[in-house]
Amino acid sequence: MTGTLEMVIPLGARLGHPKWRQALKDAGVPDDVAADVMQRIGEAYVPWQENSFPGLLGNVVAGRITNRLDLGGTNCVVDAACASSLSALHLAALELWSGRSDMVLTGGVDTFNDIFMYMCFSKTPALSATGNARPFSEDADGTILGEGVGVLALKRLADAERDGDRIYAVLRGIGTSSDGAGNAVYAPKKEGQIRCLQEAYRVAGVSPDTIELVEAHGTGTKVGDATEVAALNAVYRESGRTGTWCALGSVKSQIGHTKAAAGAAGLFKAILALQHRVLPPTIKVERPPEILLSNDPPFYVNTEARPWLANPRHPRRAAVSAFGFGGSNFHCVLEESPQPQTAPDWDDDVLLMAFSAPTIAELQSQLVNWREPVTWQAARARSVALRAAFNVAHEHRLICVWEREKTNIAEAIAAVEKMFATYPDRAQWSTPDGASYGRGPRAGKLAVLFPGQGAQTVGMLRELACRFPEMQQVLDEANSAFAACDESTGRDLKLSEYIYPFPAWTPEDREACESRLRATEVAQPAIGAVSLGALAVLNRFGITAEMTAGHSYGELTALC
Repeated sequence: MTGTLEMVIPLGARLGHPKWRQALKDAGVPDDVAADVMQRIGEAYVPWQENSFPGLLGNVVAGRITNRLDLGGTNCVVDAACASSLSALHLAALELWSGRSDMVLTGGVDTFNDIFMYMCFSKTPALSATGNARPFSEDADGTILGEGVGVLALKRLADAERDGDRIYAVLRGIGTSSDGAGNAVYAPKKEGQIRCLQEAYRVAGVSPDTIELVEAHGTGTKVGDATEVAALNAVYRESGRTGTWCALGSVKSQIGHTKAAAGAAGLFKAILALQHRVLPPTIKVERPPEILLSNDPPFYVNTEARPWLANPRHPRRAAVSAFGFGGSNFHCVLEESPQPQTAPDWDDDVLLMAFSAPTIAELQSQLVNWREPVTWQAARARSVALRAAFNVAHEHRLICVWEREKTNIAEAIAAVEKMFATYPDRAQWSTPDGASYGRGPRAGKLAVLFPGQGAQTVGMLRELACRFPEMQQVLDEANSAFAACDESTGRDLKLSEYIYPFPAWTPEDREACESRLRATEVAQPAIGAVSLGALAVLNRFGITAEMTAGHSYGELTALC
Protein backbone atom coordinates (compact mmCIF):
# COMPACT_ATOMS: atom_id res chain seq x y z
CA MET A 1 0.00 0.00 0.00
CA THR A 2 1.11 3.54 -0.53
CA GLY A 3 0.05 7.01 0.45
CA THR A 4 -3.23 8.03 2.01
CA LEU A 5 -6.59 6.32 1.55
CA GLU A 6 -9.79 7.72 0.08
CA MET A 7 -11.43 8.64 3.40
CA VAL A 8 -8.54 10.72 4.74
CA ILE A 9 -9.42 13.87 2.82
CA PRO A 10 -13.23 13.96 3.28
CA LEU A 11 -13.00 13.04 6.97
CA GLY A 12 -10.05 15.37 7.54
CA ALA A 13 -11.96 18.20 5.87
CA ARG A 14 -14.23 18.31 8.94
CA LEU A 15 -11.32 19.84 10.87
CA GLY A 16 -11.85 22.97 8.80
CA HIS A 17 -15.35 23.63 10.19
CA PRO A 18 -14.22 26.16 12.82
CA LYS A 19 -12.29 28.15 10.20
CA TRP A 20 -15.27 28.14 7.83
CA ARG A 21 -17.57 29.29 10.64
CA GLN A 22 -15.15 32.08 11.60
CA ALA A 23 -14.85 33.17 7.95
CA LEU A 24 -18.63 33.40 7.63
CA LYS A 25 -18.83 35.43 10.82
CA ASP A 26 -16.04 37.77 9.67
CA ALA A 27 -17.91 38.28 6.40
CA GLY A 28 -20.99 39.46 8.32
CA VAL A 29 -23.17 36.48 7.51
CA PRO A 30 -26.05 36.15 10.04
CA ASP A 31 -25.69 33.31 12.54
CA ASP A 32 -28.77 31.39 11.29
CA VAL A 33 -27.54 31.56 7.69
CA ALA A 34 -24.02 30.56 8.75
CA ALA A 35 -25.41 27.58 10.66
CA ASP A 36 -27.37 26.49 7.58
CA VAL A 37 -24.26 26.84 5.39
CA MET A 38 -22.19 24.80 7.86
CA GLN A 39 -24.82 22.04 7.94
CA ARG A 40 -24.97 21.89 4.13
CA ILE A 41 -21.19 21.66 3.89
CA GLY A 42 -21.06 18.95 6.58
CA GLU A 43 -23.70 16.86 4.80
CA ALA A 44 -21.57 16.86 1.65
CA TYR A 45 -18.92 14.77 3.40
CA VAL A 46 -18.99 11.16 4.59
CA PRO A 47 -20.05 10.99 8.26
CA TRP A 48 -17.74 9.51 10.89
CA GLN A 49 -18.49 5.83 11.54
CA GLU A 50 -17.12 3.01 13.67
CA ASN A 51 -14.91 1.78 10.78
CA SER A 52 -13.70 5.25 9.80
CA PHE A 53 -10.45 5.12 11.77
CA PRO A 54 -9.28 1.67 10.51
CA GLY A 55 -10.55 2.65 7.07
CA LEU A 56 -7.98 5.44 7.00
CA LEU A 57 -5.04 3.13 7.69
CA GLY A 58 -3.15 1.23 5.02
CA ASN A 59 -1.83 -1.36 7.46
CA VAL A 60 -5.39 -2.58 8.06
CA VAL A 61 -5.33 -4.09 4.55
CA ALA A 62 -2.91 -6.75 5.78
CA GLY A 63 -4.72 -6.92 9.11
CA ARG A 64 -8.05 -7.69 7.48
CA ILE A 65 -6.51 -10.57 5.50
CA THR A 66 -4.82 -12.15 8.49
CA ASN A 67 -8.00 -11.68 10.50
CA ARG A 68 -10.28 -13.34 7.93
CA LEU A 69 -7.89 -16.21 7.19
CA ASP A 70 -6.70 -16.59 10.80
CA LEU A 71 -3.01 -16.27 9.92
CA GLY A 72 -0.42 -15.96 12.66
CA GLY A 73 2.75 -14.79 10.93
CA THR A 74 4.13 -11.33 10.24
CA ASN A 75 1.31 -8.88 9.48
CA CYS A 76 2.32 -5.53 8.03
CA VAL A 77 2.13 -3.18 5.07
CA VAL A 78 5.23 -1.78 3.37
CA ASP A 79 5.28 1.47 1.43
CA ALA A 80 7.85 2.14 -1.27
CA ALA A 81 5.58 4.34 -3.38
CA CYS A 82 5.17 2.81 -6.87
CA ALA A 83 7.65 0.06 -5.97
CA SER A 84 5.55 -1.10 -3.01
CA SER A 85 4.51 -4.47 -4.50
CA LEU A 86 8.08 -5.60 -5.10
CA SER A 87 9.11 -4.17 -1.75
CA ALA A 88 6.47 -6.42 -0.18
CA LEU A 89 7.71 -9.33 -2.29
CA HIS A 90 11.22 -8.68 -0.97
CA LEU A 91 9.98 -8.79 2.63
CA ALA A 92 7.99 -11.96 1.91
CA ALA A 93 11.07 -13.67 0.46
CA LEU A 94 13.08 -12.70 3.54
CA GLU A 95 10.42 -14.35 5.73
CA LEU A 96 10.85 -17.58 3.75
CA TRP A 97 14.63 -17.42 3.52
CA SER A 98 14.94 -16.88 7.29
CA GLY A 99 12.56 -19.74 8.06
CA ARG A 100 10.16 -17.51 10.01
CA SER A 101 7.27 -18.56 7.74
CA ASP A 102 6.53 -21.52 5.47
CA MET A 103 4.07 -19.65 3.25
CA VAL A 104 3.52 -15.93 2.73
CA LEU A 105 0.73 -13.97 1.05
CA THR A 106 2.01 -10.77 -0.48
CA GLY A 107 1.19 -8.35 -3.28
CA GLY A 108 -0.05 -4.85 -3.95
CA VAL A 109 -3.26 -2.90 -3.40
CA ASP A 110 -4.15 0.47 -4.90
CA THR A 111 -7.72 1.69 -5.35
CA PHE A 112 -7.07 5.37 -4.73
CA ASN A 113 -7.77 7.43 -7.84
CA ASP A 114 -9.84 10.38 -6.65
CA ILE A 115 -9.46 13.97 -7.74
CA PHE A 116 -6.71 14.55 -5.16
CA MET A 117 -4.54 11.79 -6.63
CA TYR A 118 -5.03 13.18 -10.15
CA MET A 119 -4.07 16.61 -8.84
CA CYS A 120 -0.87 15.21 -7.32
CA PHE A 121 0.22 13.47 -10.54
CA SER A 122 -0.84 16.41 -12.69
CA LYS A 123 1.28 18.83 -10.66
CA THR A 124 4.34 16.54 -10.79
CA PRO A 125 3.77 16.60 -13.87
CA ALA A 126 3.55 12.98 -15.02
CA LEU A 127 0.13 12.52 -16.64
CA SER A 128 -0.29 12.04 -20.40
CA ALA A 129 -1.84 15.00 -22.15
CA THR A 130 -3.37 12.64 -24.72
CA GLY A 131 -4.75 10.27 -22.08
CA ASN A 132 -2.64 7.31 -23.20
CA ALA A 133 0.22 5.49 -21.51
CA ARG A 134 2.68 4.54 -24.26
CA PRO A 135 5.71 2.96 -22.59
CA PHE A 136 8.76 2.68 -24.87
CA SER A 137 7.07 4.54 -27.70
CA GLU A 138 8.58 7.42 -29.62
CA ASP A 139 5.47 9.54 -28.95
CA ALA A 140 5.10 8.75 -25.24
CA ASP A 141 3.93 11.82 -23.32
CA GLY A 142 3.26 10.58 -19.79
CA THR A 143 1.28 8.01 -17.87
CA ILE A 144 -2.34 7.38 -16.95
CA LEU A 145 -3.61 6.11 -13.61
CA GLY A 146 -5.04 2.66 -12.99
CA GLU A 147 -5.97 0.68 -9.94
CA GLY A 148 -5.97 -2.92 -8.84
CA VAL A 149 -5.40 -5.63 -6.27
CA GLY A 150 -2.94 -8.46 -6.81
CA VAL A 151 -1.90 -11.14 -4.31
CA LEU A 152 0.57 -14.02 -4.67
CA ALA A 153 1.23 -17.06 -2.48
CA LEU A 154 4.94 -17.79 -1.96
CA LYS A 155 6.55 -20.96 -0.63
CA ARG A 156 10.05 -22.39 -0.69
CA LEU A 157 10.37 -24.38 -3.91
CA ALA A 158 11.28 -27.64 -2.16
CA ASP A 159 8.24 -27.31 0.11
CA ALA A 160 5.91 -26.61 -2.82
CA GLU A 161 7.21 -29.65 -4.71
CA ARG A 162 6.91 -31.83 -1.59
CA ASP A 163 3.32 -30.69 -0.99
CA GLY A 164 2.23 -31.21 -4.60
CA ASP A 165 1.35 -27.54 -5.11
CA ARG A 166 0.76 -26.05 -8.52
CA ILE A 167 3.85 -23.95 -9.24
CA TYR A 168 3.34 -21.03 -11.61
CA ALA A 169 6.93 -19.80 -11.57
CA VAL A 170 10.11 -19.75 -9.49
CA LEU A 171 11.44 -16.56 -7.90
CA ARG A 172 15.21 -16.78 -8.35
CA GLY A 173 16.23 -13.54 -6.64
CA ILE A 174 15.44 -9.91 -5.87
CA GLY A 175 17.72 -6.89 -6.15
CA THR A 176 17.18 -3.67 -4.21
CA SER A 177 18.85 -0.28 -4.07
CA SER A 178 18.33 3.37 -3.31
CA ASP A 179 19.24 6.14 -5.73
CA GLY A 180 21.05 8.00 -2.95
CA ALA A 181 21.84 11.66 -3.50
CA GLY A 182 20.11 13.18 -6.50
CA ASN A 183 18.61 16.32 -7.97
CA ALA A 184 14.99 15.70 -7.02
CA VAL A 185 12.83 13.18 -5.21
CA TYR A 186 10.94 12.57 -8.47
CA ALA A 187 13.91 12.15 -10.80
CA PRO A 188 15.10 8.56 -11.36
CA LYS A 189 18.81 7.87 -11.29
CA LYS A 190 20.47 5.43 -13.69
CA GLU A 191 23.31 4.55 -11.30
CA GLY A 192 20.85 3.52 -8.57
CA GLN A 193 18.89 1.31 -10.96
CA ILE A 194 22.11 -0.30 -12.21
CA ARG A 195 23.04 -1.28 -8.65
CA CYS A 196 19.59 -2.81 -8.20
CA LEU A 197 19.80 -4.83 -11.44
CA GLN A 198 23.31 -6.08 -10.71
CA GLU A 199 22.31 -7.26 -7.26
CA ALA A 200 19.24 -9.07 -8.61
CA TYR A 201 21.33 -11.14 -11.03
CA ARG A 202 24.01 -11.77 -8.42
CA VAL A 203 21.46 -13.03 -5.89
CA ALA A 204 19.66 -15.09 -8.55
CA GLY A 205 22.93 -16.61 -9.75
CA VAL A 206 22.08 -16.02 -13.41
CA SER A 207 23.47 -13.83 -16.17
CA PRO A 208 21.35 -11.17 -17.90
CA ASP A 209 22.09 -12.86 -21.23
CA THR A 210 19.71 -15.67 -20.16
CA ILE A 211 16.77 -13.28 -19.58
CA GLU A 212 14.40 -13.22 -22.57
CA LEU A 213 11.63 -10.99 -21.20
CA VAL A 214 11.83 -7.84 -19.07
CA GLU A 215 8.57 -6.50 -17.69
CA ALA A 216 9.81 -2.98 -17.03
CA HIS A 217 8.51 -0.27 -14.75
CA GLY A 218 7.83 1.59 -18.02
CA THR A 219 5.39 4.34 -17.04
CA GLY A 220 5.35 6.15 -20.38
CA THR A 221 7.15 9.27 -19.12
CA LYS A 222 10.04 10.23 -21.36
CA VAL A 223 12.60 10.80 -18.60
CA GLY A 224 11.60 7.70 -16.63
CA ASP A 225 11.61 5.33 -19.60
CA ALA A 226 14.86 6.72 -21.03
CA THR A 227 16.61 6.31 -17.66
CA GLU A 228 15.32 2.76 -17.26
CA VAL A 229 16.43 1.71 -20.77
CA ALA A 230 19.87 3.24 -20.22
CA ALA A 231 20.32 1.28 -16.99
CA LEU A 232 19.10 -1.96 -18.57
CA ASN A 233 21.35 -1.51 -21.60
CA ALA A 234 24.39 -0.96 -19.39
CA VAL A 235 23.81 -4.08 -17.28
CA TYR A 236 22.83 -6.39 -20.14
CA ARG A 237 25.81 -5.35 -22.25
CA GLU A 238 28.07 -6.23 -19.31
CA SER A 239 27.09 -9.88 -19.89
CA GLY A 240 29.21 -9.84 -23.04
CA ARG A 241 26.40 -10.97 -25.30
CA THR A 242 25.98 -9.02 -28.52
CA GLY A 243 22.94 -8.50 -30.69
CA THR A 244 19.29 -8.24 -29.70
CA TRP A 245 17.60 -11.01 -27.72
CA CYS A 246 15.31 -9.74 -24.94
CA ALA A 247 11.66 -8.63 -25.22
CA LEU A 248 10.89 -5.41 -23.37
CA GLY A 249 7.43 -4.29 -22.36
CA SER A 250 5.15 -2.78 -19.72
CA VAL A 251 1.62 -3.78 -18.74
CA LYS A 252 0.93 -0.08 -18.03
CA SER A 253 0.14 0.32 -21.73
CA GLN A 254 -2.95 -1.83 -21.08
CA ILE A 255 -4.11 -1.00 -17.55
CA GLY A 256 -2.36 2.25 -16.68
CA HIS A 257 -0.04 2.90 -13.76
CA THR A 258 -1.54 1.16 -10.73
CA LYS A 259 1.00 2.78 -8.39
CA ALA A 260 1.38 0.55 -5.31
CA ALA A 261 -0.08 -2.41 -7.25
CA ALA A 262 2.11 -1.83 -10.33
CA GLY A 263 4.73 -4.37 -9.33
CA ALA A 264 2.03 -7.01 -8.70
CA ALA A 265 0.57 -6.39 -12.16
CA GLY A 266 4.01 -6.74 -13.73
CA LEU A 267 4.64 -9.95 -11.79
CA PHE A 268 1.33 -11.43 -12.93
CA LYS A 269 2.10 -10.61 -16.56
CA ALA A 270 5.60 -12.13 -16.40
CA ILE A 271 4.41 -15.23 -14.51
CA LEU A 272 1.63 -15.88 -17.01
CA ALA A 273 4.08 -15.36 -19.87
CA LEU A 274 6.32 -18.06 -18.38
CA GLN A 275 3.37 -20.35 -17.68
CA HIS A 276 1.91 -20.12 -21.18
CA ARG A 277 5.30 -19.78 -22.92
CA VAL A 278 4.20 -16.67 -24.77
CA LEU A 279 6.07 -13.36 -25.13
CA PRO A 280 3.20 -10.91 -24.46
CA PRO A 281 2.68 -7.66 -26.35
CA THR A 282 3.03 -4.07 -25.25
CA ILE A 283 0.38 -2.07 -27.08
CA LYS A 284 0.22 1.52 -28.43
CA VAL A 285 3.79 1.52 -29.80
CA GLU A 286 3.98 2.82 -33.36
CA ARG A 287 7.75 3.17 -33.20
CA PRO A 288 10.16 2.85 -30.26
CA PRO A 289 12.53 5.69 -29.31
CA GLU A 290 15.92 5.82 -31.00
CA ILE A 291 17.73 4.33 -27.98
CA LEU A 292 15.87 1.05 -28.67
CA LEU A 293 16.59 1.08 -32.41
CA SER A 294 20.23 2.14 -32.77
CA ASN A 295 23.53 0.44 -31.93
CA ASP A 296 22.07 -3.08 -31.92
CA PRO A 297 20.49 -2.86 -28.43
CA PRO A 298 19.88 -5.97 -26.25
CA PHE A 299 16.14 -5.17 -26.16
CA TYR A 300 13.30 -5.04 -28.63
CA VAL A 301 9.79 -3.79 -27.88
CA ASN A 302 7.44 -6.71 -28.42
CA THR A 303 4.13 -5.54 -29.91
CA GLU A 304 2.36 -8.83 -30.64
CA ALA A 305 2.02 -12.12 -28.82
CA ARG A 306 4.73 -14.50 -30.03
CA PRO A 307 5.56 -18.07 -28.96
CA TRP A 308 8.31 -18.26 -26.35
CA LEU A 309 10.27 -21.27 -27.52
CA ALA A 310 12.81 -23.16 -25.45
CA ASN A 311 16.48 -22.29 -25.26
CA PRO A 312 18.58 -25.45 -24.86
CA ARG A 313 21.12 -23.57 -22.69
CA HIS A 314 18.77 -22.48 -19.89
CA PRO A 315 15.13 -22.41 -18.72
CA ARG A 316 12.85 -19.55 -19.75
CA ARG A 317 13.54 -16.55 -17.53
CA ALA A 318 11.90 -13.16 -17.06
CA ALA A 319 12.68 -10.11 -14.96
CA VAL A 320 10.35 -7.50 -13.42
CA SER A 321 11.18 -3.96 -12.29
CA ALA A 322 9.39 -1.48 -10.05
CA PHE A 323 10.73 1.94 -9.06
CA GLY A 324 9.21 4.41 -6.61
CA PHE A 325 9.37 8.11 -5.70
CA GLY A 326 12.27 8.72 -3.35
CA GLY A 327 14.63 6.46 -5.29
CA SER A 328 13.31 3.03 -4.22
CA ASN A 329 14.49 0.44 -6.78
CA PHE A 330 13.46 -3.23 -6.96
CA HIS A 331 14.16 -5.84 -9.66
CA CYS A 332 13.34 -9.55 -9.46
CA VAL A 333 14.28 -12.58 -11.56
CA LEU A 334 11.69 -15.27 -12.39
CA GLU A 335 12.16 -18.71 -13.94
CA GLU A 336 9.61 -21.02 -15.52
CA SER A 337 7.98 -23.66 -13.37
CA PRO A 338 9.68 -27.07 -13.18
CA GLN A 339 6.23 -28.56 -13.80
CA PRO A 340 5.67 -29.12 -17.55
CA GLN A 341 2.81 -27.36 -19.30
CA THR A 342 0.50 -29.91 -20.93
CA ALA A 343 -2.76 -28.01 -21.35
CA PRO A 344 -3.37 -25.50 -24.14
CA ASP A 345 -3.82 -21.83 -23.36
CA TRP A 346 -7.60 -21.83 -23.72
CA ASP A 347 -8.98 -18.35 -23.11
CA ASP A 348 -12.48 -17.03 -22.54
CA ASP A 349 -13.03 -15.45 -25.95
CA VAL A 350 -14.17 -18.65 -27.67
CA LEU A 351 -16.04 -21.60 -26.18
CA LEU A 352 -15.99 -25.06 -27.76
CA MET A 353 -19.10 -27.00 -26.70
CA ALA A 354 -19.04 -30.72 -27.50
CA PHE A 355 -22.27 -32.72 -27.04
CA SER A 356 -22.58 -36.44 -27.76
CA ALA A 357 -25.15 -39.15 -26.96
CA PRO A 358 -26.24 -42.62 -28.16
CA THR A 359 -29.73 -41.33 -29.10
CA ILE A 360 -31.12 -38.11 -30.50
CA ALA A 361 -33.45 -37.75 -27.50
CA GLU A 362 -30.53 -37.92 -25.06
CA LEU A 363 -28.60 -35.36 -27.06
CA GLN A 364 -31.54 -32.96 -27.16
CA SER A 365 -32.08 -33.36 -23.40
CA GLN A 366 -28.58 -31.95 -22.82
CA LEU A 367 -29.67 -28.68 -24.46
CA VAL A 368 -32.48 -27.99 -21.97
CA ASN A 369 -30.07 -26.63 -19.34
CA TRP A 370 -28.91 -23.97 -21.78
CA ARG A 371 -32.30 -22.35 -22.42
CA GLU A 372 -32.08 -20.10 -19.38
CA PRO A 373 -29.63 -17.17 -19.31
CA VAL A 374 -26.13 -18.23 -18.26
CA THR A 375 -23.02 -16.15 -17.62
CA TRP A 376 -20.01 -16.58 -19.88
CA GLN A 377 -17.95 -17.82 -16.92
CA ALA A 378 -20.53 -20.50 -16.11
CA ALA A 379 -20.69 -21.50 -19.77
CA ARG A 380 -16.91 -21.86 -19.82
CA ALA A 381 -17.00 -24.22 -16.83
CA ARG A 382 -19.72 -26.29 -18.50
CA SER A 383 -17.79 -26.43 -21.75
CA VAL A 384 -14.81 -28.02 -19.98
CA ALA A 385 -17.06 -30.76 -18.55
CA LEU A 386 -18.74 -31.33 -21.91
CA ARG A 387 -15.45 -31.77 -23.75
CA ALA A 388 -14.28 -34.23 -21.11
CA ALA A 389 -17.48 -36.29 -21.50
CA PHE A 390 -17.59 -36.17 -25.32
CA ASN A 391 -17.46 -39.61 -26.97
CA VAL A 392 -16.68 -39.71 -30.65
CA ALA A 393 -18.16 -43.24 -30.82
CA HIS A 394 -21.61 -41.96 -29.90
CA GLU A 395 -24.13 -42.04 -32.74
CA HIS A 396 -25.14 -38.38 -32.37
CA ARG A 397 -22.66 -35.53 -32.06
CA LEU A 398 -23.11 -31.76 -31.85
CA ILE A 399 -20.31 -29.17 -31.76
CA CYS A 400 -20.93 -25.48 -31.03
CA VAL A 401 -18.26 -22.81 -31.37
CA TRP A 402 -19.33 -19.65 -29.56
CA GLU A 403 -17.53 -16.31 -29.68
CA ARG A 404 -17.98 -14.00 -26.71
CA GLU A 405 -18.46 -10.86 -28.80
CA LYS A 406 -20.91 -12.43 -31.26
CA THR A 407 -22.90 -15.12 -29.47
CA ASN A 408 -26.10 -14.90 -27.47
CA ILE A 409 -26.07 -18.35 -25.89
CA ALA A 410 -29.84 -18.69 -25.43
CA GLU A 411 -30.46 -17.63 -29.03
CA ALA A 412 -27.77 -20.02 -30.32
CA ILE A 413 -29.36 -22.95 -28.44
CA ALA A 414 -32.81 -21.96 -29.75
CA ALA A 415 -31.42 -22.06 -33.30
CA VAL A 416 -30.02 -25.56 -32.69
CA GLU A 417 -33.34 -26.84 -31.32
CA LYS A 418 -35.15 -25.34 -34.31
CA MET A 419 -32.82 -27.23 -36.67
CA PHE A 420 -33.55 -30.50 -34.87
CA ALA A 421 -37.31 -29.82 -35.17
CA THR A 422 -37.15 -28.73 -38.81
CA TYR A 423 -34.79 -31.40 -40.13
CA PRO A 424 -35.25 -34.48 -37.91
CA ASP A 425 -34.07 -36.90 -40.61
CA ARG A 426 -30.92 -35.10 -41.77
CA ALA A 427 -27.66 -36.89 -41.05
CA GLN A 428 -25.78 -33.62 -40.78
CA TRP A 429 -26.37 -29.87 -40.74
CA SER A 430 -24.84 -26.62 -39.49
CA THR A 431 -26.03 -23.15 -38.46
CA PRO A 432 -24.53 -19.74 -39.26
CA ASP A 433 -23.71 -19.09 -35.59
CA GLY A 434 -21.31 -22.00 -35.22
CA ALA A 435 -23.23 -25.23 -34.55
CA SER A 436 -22.52 -28.45 -36.48
CA TYR A 437 -24.42 -31.75 -36.09
CA GLY A 438 -23.65 -35.18 -37.46
CA ARG A 439 -24.74 -38.74 -36.82
CA GLY A 440 -23.54 -42.18 -37.73
CA PRO A 441 -20.06 -43.35 -38.63
CA ARG A 442 -17.74 -41.09 -40.57
CA ALA A 443 -18.01 -41.51 -44.32
CA GLY A 444 -14.72 -42.27 -46.01
CA LYS A 445 -11.19 -41.76 -44.78
CA LEU A 446 -9.39 -38.62 -43.66
CA ALA A 447 -6.61 -37.27 -45.84
CA VAL A 448 -4.23 -34.44 -45.02
CA LEU A 449 -2.60 -32.35 -47.74
CA PHE A 450 0.57 -30.39 -46.91
CA PRO A 451 1.59 -27.16 -48.70
CA GLY A 452 4.81 -26.55 -50.56
CA GLN A 453 7.27 -23.70 -50.99
CA GLY A 454 5.53 -20.40 -51.65
CA ALA A 455 2.96 -20.96 -48.89
CA GLN A 456 5.27 -19.45 -46.26
CA THR A 457 4.50 -16.12 -44.66
CA VAL A 458 5.90 -14.32 -41.64
CA GLY A 459 3.85 -15.16 -38.55
CA MET A 460 2.17 -18.23 -40.07
CA LEU A 461 0.08 -20.18 -37.52
CA ARG A 462 1.29 -17.83 -34.78
CA GLU A 463 -1.96 -18.24 -32.81
CA LEU A 464 -1.57 -22.03 -32.70
CA ALA A 465 2.06 -21.68 -31.64
CA CYS A 466 1.04 -19.38 -28.78
CA ARG A 467 -1.73 -21.65 -27.51
CA PHE A 468 -0.79 -25.29 -27.97
CA PRO A 469 2.18 -27.02 -26.31
CA GLU A 470 2.19 -29.63 -29.08
CA MET A 471 2.93 -26.95 -31.67
CA GLN A 472 5.66 -25.48 -29.49
CA GLN A 473 7.29 -28.88 -29.00
CA VAL A 474 7.50 -29.43 -32.76
CA LEU A 475 8.98 -25.95 -33.25
CA ASP A 476 11.51 -26.62 -30.46
CA GLU A 477 12.60 -29.80 -32.24
CA ALA A 478 12.77 -27.96 -35.55
CA ASN A 479 14.97 -25.26 -34.00
CA SER A 480 17.39 -27.93 -32.79
CA ALA A 481 17.51 -29.66 -36.17
CA PHE A 482 17.90 -26.37 -38.03
CA ALA A 483 20.80 -25.33 -35.77
CA ALA A 484 22.54 -28.68 -36.29
CA CYS A 485 22.24 -28.39 -40.08
CA ASP A 486 23.16 -24.73 -40.16
CA GLU A 487 26.45 -24.59 -38.27
CA SER A 488 28.48 -24.13 -41.44
CA THR A 489 26.64 -20.97 -42.51
CA GLY A 490 27.25 -19.04 -39.29
CA ARG A 491 23.63 -17.95 -39.20
CA ASP A 492 22.74 -16.79 -35.68
CA LEU A 493 18.94 -16.95 -35.87
CA LYS A 494 16.79 -19.88 -34.81
CA LEU A 495 14.33 -21.20 -37.38
CA SER A 496 11.45 -19.88 -35.27
CA GLU A 497 12.98 -16.38 -35.38
CA TYR A 498 12.60 -16.37 -39.15
CA ILE A 499 8.96 -17.45 -38.81
CA TYR A 500 8.16 -15.16 -35.86
CA PRO A 501 10.74 -12.36 -36.10
CA PHE A 502 11.13 -9.35 -33.83
CA PRO A 503 8.68 -6.53 -34.70
CA ALA A 504 9.57 -4.61 -37.86
CA TRP A 505 9.02 -0.84 -37.77
CA THR A 506 9.25 0.19 -41.43
CA PRO A 507 7.96 -1.26 -44.73
CA GLU A 508 11.59 -1.98 -45.65
CA ASP A 509 12.12 -3.93 -42.42
CA ARG A 510 8.95 -5.94 -43.00
CA GLU A 511 10.00 -6.78 -46.55
CA ALA A 512 13.41 -7.86 -45.25
CA CYS A 513 11.70 -10.29 -42.86
CA GLU A 514 9.63 -11.75 -45.70
CA SER A 515 12.72 -11.96 -47.90
CA ARG A 516 14.71 -13.90 -45.30
CA LEU A 517 11.85 -16.36 -44.92
CA ARG A 518 11.59 -16.81 -48.72
CA ALA A 519 15.13 -18.17 -48.94
CA THR A 520 14.78 -21.84 -49.88
CA GLU A 521 17.02 -23.11 -47.07
CA VAL A 522 14.73 -21.33 -44.57
CA ALA A 523 11.31 -21.52 -46.25
CA GLN A 524 11.25 -25.30 -46.65
CA PRO A 525 12.07 -26.30 -43.05
CA ALA A 526 9.78 -23.49 -41.82
CA ILE A 527 6.83 -24.80 -43.82
CA GLY A 528 7.56 -28.33 -42.70
CA ALA A 529 7.79 -27.30 -39.04
CA VAL A 530 4.50 -25.42 -38.89
CA SER A 531 2.76 -28.13 -40.94
CA LEU A 532 3.84 -30.87 -38.54
CA GLY A 533 2.98 -28.58 -35.62
CA ALA A 534 -0.55 -28.10 -36.92
CA LEU A 535 -0.87 -31.86 -37.37
CA ALA A 536 0.23 -32.35 -33.74
CA VAL A 537 -2.55 -29.97 -32.64
CA LEU A 538 -5.12 -31.99 -34.62
CA ASN A 539 -3.78 -35.17 -33.05
CA ARG A 540 -4.50 -33.68 -29.62
CA PHE A 541 -8.19 -33.72 -30.54
CA GLY A 542 -8.01 -37.30 -31.77
CA ILE A 543 -7.89 -36.35 -35.44
CA THR A 544 -5.35 -38.56 -37.22
CA ALA A 545 -4.63 -38.75 -40.91
CA GLU A 546 -5.18 -42.07 -42.68
CA MET A 547 -3.64 -40.76 -45.88
CA THR A 548 -1.14 -37.95 -46.49
CA ALA A 549 -0.10 -36.09 -49.59
CA GLY A 550 1.75 -32.90 -50.39
CA HIS A 551 2.34 -30.31 -53.02
CA SER A 552 5.98 -29.89 -54.03
CA TYR A 553 8.01 -29.66 -50.81
CA GLY A 554 4.86 -30.76 -48.96
CA GLU A 555 5.50 -34.28 -50.26
CA LEU A 556 8.44 -34.48 -47.83
CA THR A 557 6.20 -33.40 -44.96
CA ALA A 558 3.70 -36.06 -45.99
CA LEU A 559 6.48 -38.66 -46.11
CA CYS A 560 7.66 -37.60 -42.66
